[in-house]
Amino acid sequence: MPEKYHIKTKPIPPRRPRIGKYGIVDWREDCARCHNCVKKACIYDRHRMETEYIRNLNDVDVLFFDCMGCLYCVQNCTKNLLSLSINPTYKKLGNEYWTPDIILTTWNQAETAKIPVSGAGYKGKFSGHGFDSMWTDMSEIVRPTRDGIHGREYISTAVDVGRKASFLSFSERKLTNVNPPLIDMPMPIILDMQAEEYSLPDLNPILQETAKRTGIITIVDSSLYSTVQDQEDLSHIAFHIGSDSKMPPKEIMAKTNLVQIPDSSKVLDKIKEIKKSFPDIIVSVKIPLDSKGSKRAIELASNPEIEVLHVAADLNGNEIGTKNPRFVKDIVREIHTALVDNGTRDEITLITSGGIALAEHLAKIIICGTDLVAINLPLLIALECHLCKSCKPGQHCPAKLESFDFEYGVGRMTNLVAAWHDQLIEVMGAMGMREARRLRGDVGRGMFFEQLEEETFGKLFGTRK
Repeated sequence: MPEKYHIKTKPIPPRRPRIGKYGIVDWREDCARCHNCVKKACIYDRHRMETEYIRNLNDVDVLFFDCMGCLYCVQNCTKNLLSLSINPTYKKLGNEYWTPDIILTTWNQAETAKIPVSGAGYKGKFSGHGFDSMWTDMSEIVRPTRDGIHGREYISTAVDVGRKASFLSFSERKLTNVNPPLIDMPMPIILDMQAEEYSLPDLNPILQETAKRTGIITIVDSSLYSTVQDQEDLSHIAFHIGSDSKMPPKEIMAKTNLVQIPDSSKVLDKIKEIKKSFPDIIVSVKIPLDSKGSKRAIELASNPEIEVLHVAADLNGNEIGTKNPRFVKDIVREIHTALVDNGTRDEITLITSGGIALAEHLAKIIICGTDLVAINLPLLIALECHLCKSCKPGQHCPAKLESFDFEYGVGRMTNLVAAWHDQLIEVMGAMGMREARRLRGDVGRGMFFEQLEEETFGKLFGTRK
């Protein structure tokens, strides 16, 4: 059995004052100064922390909102002087998809590298847009040997990147066909390039070091090949070669295992050009998921020269440039099903990006049919980014991302990747899955609201419009 994949982490506290969800409103003028004040009994000691915080306050606009929301003090105050309030700054974080709850969860994971746990149980939606309309089957959670990261069974998160042979040929007990090159990834995550909408800090050096420490791959624009710190070891680097970009020098290209090119009418010629000089490099084709994206992906997957397809939705996981966009999980499921029907699914590697905001989304999109995902915004949020609507150099940044320590950035991103890895193991253990490769496309491990609604109420009320 191979050695277990493990990421070394350590707590990385935030640079800026914490932006919590809840705070306690206290009307002190009516306080009876009870000897057994509920503030003293706070199990999280938040009231004492608030007093010390206010005493050392530097910015008057940054109030103390670090309450855990247990409501013990609110319910037990004899004068009913305490009430729970939501931080107005917290409400302004993110957007309709990247909600404040997602951002706060990402901050906590980047700080502690731990799986988020809610002692009060799940308080979110049981159905909604996107991944909220999909649930994972946790029927195997009662098995003690499959207790996730604490269990005795070995759960593998490794995946393969590259084209797999459809069959093996032997002659005189010797393998005769040549297997295509493959990359063994320890977990189904690739660090994507920065989004154009959020390009305030240059994260390339931090992404490269994070990929090196976690053993995964980061995508780097080919024009920035000279900024790669370790020119001798490029196993964690995948160059994106744009339509108008030149390939890095041969001595650089020879040290990497994966490159990415955008889809075009001449994409097959581009692949032949790369393979002519570097036959062992795996080439990924990036396809934007617009109105023709899924059909284009299915078409290219049937070509034996295509090894990897990277299908990319917009940042919120929606179809690009359509009036009624579909969500990325539905598009990936369509592509996966079509490739299964064509008999080519096991030969091609599918990478998905866009809308993957939480570790649970990673597990769900793999169930829908992808092999691995490419992420960028969660890594930016790990640096305490507020995900403002406008983020460009020269503008005011509430997270002060124009300057931060290198080790801080690498540590926070590494913690986030480690937390996602542990949470994926927990989910797989609860589903009774022992390896990520088998989880791909296993829709029997998922429940979809639309299908359940149709099966339950469709015959009575008809199909939802």
